[in-house]
Amino acid sequence: MSRTLFVTTALPYANGSFHIGHIMEYIQADIWVRSMRMAGHTVHFVGADDVHGAPIMLKAESEGITPQALVQRYASERPLYLNGFHIKFDHWHSTDSSENVELSQEIYRRLKSAGFIDTRTIEQFYDPVKGMFLPDRYIKGECPRCHAKDQYGDSCEVCSAVYSPTELIEPYSTLSKAKPVLKTSEHFFFRLSDPRCVAFLQEWTTGANRTGAKRLQAEVLAKTREWLGSGAEDCEANLADWDISRDEPYFGIPIPDAPGKYFYVWLDAPVGYLASLKAYCRKQGLDFEALIDPSSDTEQVHFIGKDIMYFHALFWPAMLKFSGLKTPDALNVHGFITVSGEKMSKSRGTGISPLRYLELGMNAEWMRYYLAAKLNSRVEDLDFNPEDFIARVNSDLIGKYVNIASRAANFISRHFDGKLAYSGDTSAFAQELSNLAEQVRSDIEAREFGKAIRQIMAQADKINQAFDAAQPWVLAKGISTADEAQRLALQDICSRALAGFKALTVMLTPILPALSERVSAELFGDAAYRWQDAASLPASIAPFKHLMQRVEPRMLDELFESPAAPEVIPGGEPIAEPIDIKDFAKIDLRIARIEDCQAVEGSDKLLRLSLDVGEGRLRQVFSGIKSAYQPQDLIGKLTVLVANLAPRKMRFGVSEGMVLSASHADKSQDDGLYVLEPWPGAQPGMRIH
Repeated sequence: MSRTLFVTTALPYANGSFHIGHIMEYIQADIWVRSMRMAGHTVHFVGADDVHGAPIMLKAESEGITPQALVQRYASERPLYLNGFHIKFDHWHSTDSSENVELSQEIYRRLKSAGFIDTRTIEQFYDPVKGMFLPDRYIKGECPRCHAKDQYGDSCEVCSAVYSPTELIEPYSTLSKAKPVLKTSEHFFFRLSDPRCVAFLQEWTTGANRTGAKRLQAEVLAKTREWLGSGAEDCEANLADWDISRDEPYFGIPIPDAPGKYFYVWLDAPVGYLASLKAYCRKQGLDFEALIDPSSDTEQVHFIGKDIMYFHALFWPAMLKFSGLKTPDALNVHGFITVSGEKMSKSRGTGISPLRYLELGMNAEWMRYYLAAKLNSRVEDLDFNPEDFIARVNSDLIGKYVNIASRAANFISRHFDGKLAYSGDTSAFAQELSNLAEQVRSDIEAREFGKAIRQIMAQADKINQAFDAAQPWVLAKGISTADEAQRLALQDICSRALAGFKALTVMLTPILPALSERVSAELFGDAAYRWQDAASLPASIAPFKHLMQRVEPRMLDELFESPAAPEVIPGGEPIAEPIDIKDFAKIDLRIARIEDCQAVEGSDKLLRLSLDVGEGRLRQVFSGIKSAYQPQDLIGKLTVLVANLAPRKMRFGVSEGMVLSASHADKSQDDGLYVLEPWPGAQPGMRIH
């Protein structure tokens, strides 16, 4: 029976580039989605950037750009990663979109109308140095439950406890290291402890979806028992109401009829799933409202990491339920990725950069295969081991799978003009391939990817063993004078090997989509494969073309190599990596005179400089030197300007370059910040060589 599915991955936070953990999750979801489509199901696979919240706001501020500009910088990278690893979302969106504003505010209004929103005056930590209320993730201290040090203000990474920032022991601001002070503020709360939520979550977390499968894996269900308890009284005691508001300044979605208040990012981020689907539906002419209606047969499936279970297993389904929308049918939770048994660390040489992997020319499908071979339906960490990676790819994909085609196809091309033929009844053979494909399809649907690959490779072994036992190289000797039976025997063993190879390709299609496309089109002249194609025996094959190279150990050495430690000079900052004269020539440094200098209203870091660079006009440049200079002290001075830096739009105006200054990298030695000042006699517009 055909199914309709709405599938998402966790939304990546848009303050940094993708890491290998993102890629692992997206590959896992992409394999699952491709397999479901091969079975004839309709899948809407969408993603989005999670772009709101204090971290993005503060990082943008530190760089002197708008949050939107910061987000766009990282968003522009996404296609490099997604296309590079053959990850095919139907649509990619942003939580800073009109759809997300509309949906988040509408869900809030519905929850408020249903009595699930409270307003309370609370004491909240405030950074007296930074001059702002502190988001939970900018407060650290000792966990009040297990007493682990340096835990965030909302949850403990050691014991998974969830708590209020005010419960932390010896809290401090991660922005200024100052001890935060308590100030009162009016906040909005989602009543997660409401008896209606309690009853619903007890049922939802333990229930099954439309296919009869449990919504939650055993490990996730066990975790929800810790949060929910075994009954209503335990649940009410364990569940805290959820603070869903933040005070300005904040980059987010305004709360309706509440000036200066914004939705906490974790409210509007999951709504981003729906916003992306809505934008996609508009583009495709689909009925969005029908897909998210509680009575809809559409299955809503989320792939997420184990670190965000709490939000997805409690808040998200409760929000959807009591705002009148359909609730998720499945949470597919995975563990983290380690390297050779260690947590990833660039400094220790155990970090994997997905972009560097691609830049080195390493085959993306090697990574897809290796991760799939180690993934299963349990919430387990996955370990990337370089030696194991080389062995699995070279042994399985090259030595077993590709080896079948490279050997058998040459006999068929040389002796039978590419025509395949089978001796005797082939129904049992075709049924064997069909049965195996169905088992592999079922395993992939159950997210038992490793089990599926083990079965595929066992079949590859079986095909290779039968081929070797038949000794086609012996049959091929003197074939021009051989009897018809010998010719048919050679053609049959090679044809069966290639039919098996085609069936294996069908089974590997969700995992190796690019290679499957080549095999189907270039070797067999087929259209894109579906699961039932595994049992369809091919009638001909084109001359064999090289399909995949082996992994060379040097590639892994280059992937993990750490740059040689550069020379360190007094002040603690290392000399940058070497450049050549062509790199330096790209930078246009000019003498500039500071004609005017003003403080920037609303910024505690920036000065607005008006510079004469000998162009017959003045340039406007914003510089973060306010802490070191009074504006009037700079007027009339000469300085050095990076003149060909692309103009940067800031919320205060456009900055047309960058003035150069010097300071210590080691702040413990910091005795000031110094704007560079050329010797008298230099004139505005002179180029520095």
